[in-house]
Amino acid sequence: CHILALQDFCGWLLKKMGLHPKPFRSRLLVYVPLIGALYMFVWPVVYRLFSQPHEALIPKFTNHLVTTNFWQTFPSVAVAIPFLFVCGFMTVYFLGQKGFCTYACPYGGFFGLADKLSPGKIRVTPACNQCGHCTATCTSNVLVHAEVKQYGMVVDPGCMKCMDCVSVCPNDALYFGFGKPSILVPKSDAIKRTYSLTWPEEIVGALVFFGSFLAVRSVYALVPFLMALGCATVTTFLTLKMWRLFRAKELSFYRFNLKSAGKIRKAGWAFATFACAWIGLNAHSGWVRYHEFLGSRAFQKIQVPDELALAQANPARWLSPADRQNILAGKEHLQTASKTGLFVNSEALPKLAWFEYLLGNAEQSVQVLGQAVAHQKGEGKALSLYYRGAILNRLRRYDQAQVSLDEALAERDDLILARQEKGESLWQLGHKGEAIEVWTDAVQRNPRLPLVNNELAGAKQSLGKFDEASSHERQADQFTPNDPLFHWMIGRRLQDLGMT
Repeated sequence: CHILALQDFCGWLLKKMGLHPKPFRSRLLVYVPLIGALYMFVWPVVYRLFSQPHEALIPKFTNHLVTTNFWQTFPSVAVAIPFLFVCGFMTVYFLGQKGFCTYACPYGGFFGLADKLSPGKIRVTPACNQCGHCTATCTSNVLVHAEVKQYGMVVDPGCMKCMDCVSVCPNDALYFGFGKPSILVPKSDAIKRTYSLTWPEEIVGALVFFGSFLAVRSVYALVPFLMALGCATVTTFLTLKMWRLFRAKELSFYRFNLKSAGKIRKAGWAFATFACAWIGLNAHSGWVRYHEFLGSRAFQKIQVPDELALAQANPARWLSPADRQNILAGKEHLQTASKTGLFVNSEALPKLAWFEYLLGNAEQSVQVLGQAVAHQKGEGKALSLYYRGAILNRLRRYDQAQVSLDEALAERDDLILARQEKGESLWQLGHKGEAIEVWTDAVQRNPRLPLVNNELAGAKQSLGKFDEASSHERQADQFTPNDPLFHWMIGRRLQDLGMT
């Protein structure tokens, strides 16, 4: 695991600096990995089971075993560096050598369950004299010497079988071997575990963790799921440590004396400054994420179909009172998030642009989509360029529309709607032969396009090719929805092209 290797590397660096990571032990946060695993791997299956229409529980098998775009799903460098810093260095420094594995990693949640059924364990021979070297060297916070004495093997699911305990045993009493799994071993209360938190602190910590996770996950469309878990664990630790800093009479962290005799020392004020900055950044992220969430929620509630909205430059006449209310609220939320945010949300800008367009501010929508394009890549960039080109067509700025649509097709060659709009730009600019070629290509790629087939019918009719025009017209009628508004949209678009 690359994160595990990163944590080991960070732990090694800290030890070189004279700082030995201390384990942070919590009763409740150890369930975070399992909850994360259920959310990542089980919830999508449950959702597909009860969603309408029902999706297949087992996806169709494909042979797409090789990709030419290996880095497509990887975060950008601007996200990867903070991710590695938070999930590596910070979790190790504050939570212990395997802090991320213990309190954040969803894969560890499933591995912990599997470990209870696994026959492979760290086991012990009678040569053990309970010296404690194994526990001292364990970076997974496992009480090795106590567990092997009580059960004859390590039963803690946090054990990662790294073999460190085996390598330091002076009597060669520990080994990796097979036998009964830990689920069959009767448990006892003989091993007394110590925890870093009291029960009230555990409950507060769980609430802080949940709030911090919601605050940073997907904020600015940047923070991925695993990084949000890592940030939340660090926030929880800092919040509880700050609480103790102001309540306890004595407090230390590593070799730093934060407070003694009821007085906060310089190291304590430095720690408090860092903690307040980190917690404040989390709170600010929560504020931004709150507005991003409400803005996106309002966007999803809009009922106006794209085809109807793009039929003319000002679609405000088609808005219902509920749509107008959602658009105004969504626009306000996204503008608030944009103004108060520290970074640009590349996914929120196209939504804000669509709000502007639906309200009749087509020029402003084009400007916002231009900003979105500058911060996007891949499919998102292609879609923003397409919508920008479509709106420019409605504004009769055909040269600019053609440039935007060409850029969209350069990003995504299979974006057929961009070919439809490009054909309209070319037709309006007088390049009718090129327009027919583009429309023909679009129909060959997808014959189920009623508008393009109608446009081809009109184009062929203007050239006197009535048989071909009739063929395209019949094909268009075959796939035209039985919806008067859709028929109106087609008529309006054909009228704009002079195909009366």
